[in-house]
Amino acid sequence: MNCLLIASTTAEIAPFLEHYRNTEKLAHIDFKLDVVVTGVGLTAATYGLAKQLSISQPQLVIQAGVAGCFDKKMELGKVFCVWKDLIADQIVFEKKEYKTVFDLQLVNPNQRPYKKAWLVNPGKTLLKRTKLKQAIGITVNEITTGKKKVDYYKSAFNPVVESMEGAALHYVCLMENIPFLQIRSSCNYIGERDKKKWKIKDAITNLNKELIRLLESL
Repeated sequence: MNCLLIASTTAEIAPFLEHYRNTEKLAHIDFKLDVVVTGVGLTAATYGLAKQLSISQPQLVIQAGVAGCFDKKMELGKVFCVWKDLIADQIVFEKKEYKTVFDLQLVNPNQRPYKKAWLVNPGKTLLKRTKLKQAIGITVNEITTGKKKVDYYKSAFNPVVESMEGAALHYVCLMENIPFLQIRSSCNYIGERDKKKWKIKDAITNLNKELIRLLESL
């Protein structure tokens, strides 16, 4: 299998890379791994992924990273597999309410690669094989801090996690018909800016444990 692993920063997948350099488990199977650190944000992720796809033809793309979590009942550090995503802040504030590009009829909600305005991972069997809790994700250009935006996102999309790159993975891979997985570990609750309360180290540790387990089970 030719697999491509992408992340926005090296720090998020550093434990996996260290393990991969020193393990022999993957050397005994038909497995090739490319790794691309795209940089932070939608634009960087889209370019980095599309550029790599023009060089190689992976049979599976995995995006791994930390994320914010909307559900305060969920323990920080929990790892999710995102099954659908969208760009949540591709909106306009009009007549005292937020409207998406689909609300404004600028984009058909079922125009490829969208399904009812969502970028849905069609690989149900692949999603189940991760053995991770499946979650709804949203992708933003501006990290959410204000209560008004938080309330809007919750009511409009009912997300569990928020990232700055997830929708790029879904969009590009759906357009190119490449199987993909988005793996996210929650490091903070949405709106909490006191980083002393964040669990970045735990999130990265748990993310990489699941990433190692997943890739060694493919």
